[in-house]
Amino acid sequence: MTAFGATLRRELLLGLRTPADIINPLFFFVVVVSLFPLALSPAPDTLRLIAPGVVWVAALLAVMLSLDSLFRRDEECGALEQLLVAPGELYLPVLARLLAHWLLTGLPLVLVAPLLGYMMQLPVTVLDTLWQSLLLGTPALTVIGAIGAALTVSIRRGGILLALLVLPLYVPVLVFGAGCVGRALDGMATGSVLAVLAAMTMLAVSLGPFAVALGLRISSGD
Repeated sequence: MTAFGATLRRELLLGLRTPADIINPLFFFVVVVSLFPLALSPAPDTLRLIAPGVVWVAALLAVMLSLDSLFRRDEECGALEQLLVAPGELYLPVLARLLAHWLLTGLPLVLVAPLLGYMMQLPVTVLDTLWQSLLLGTPALTVIGAIGAALTVSIRRGGILLALLVLPLYVPVLVFGAGCVGRALDGMATGSVLAVLAAMTMLAVSLGPFAVALGLRISSGD
């Protein structure tokens, strides 16, 4: 746990020293959602109908935007190689990096999502479900994306390959996340769908760091 705390603190400090890495995904999220009322009909009924899918797809793309640099900085400065040759398992250090990344990039998306949902004419009663679904789903997006980032960390400009690797794996989270908000919009119960999202995130957090560590070793040739 000492290694976990030290790695988490280090990653948070490094992230705060490069605010562009935090602002860019959030700015992208806000801009993408804001453009839909301009591109489509501004009619409230139309916006309300597409809002769950728009917000969730924008959040997914914003998370993907931040993934390419997840391990890139450490790979360029040699810190990643030192991590791989250090004694002990990689599970806790990798888990700490993923948690720090979500706190800096995923959590701001969750916090600003209700405002964007309100802008998309979602009823106030649905906004709770919107942020709850993102709160439960975005950690899974981060962990799944980190597996692709680990496999492509040694590839220059591997963003396209990263997208090809992780987009199919994102589909279940996207379907249940947007579907949960849609059910709330229709006045249906959402507890079961939120439970599925929570189960996906727990599974990703439990097994994902092992896959990320393996992907880093594969990329480094160890």
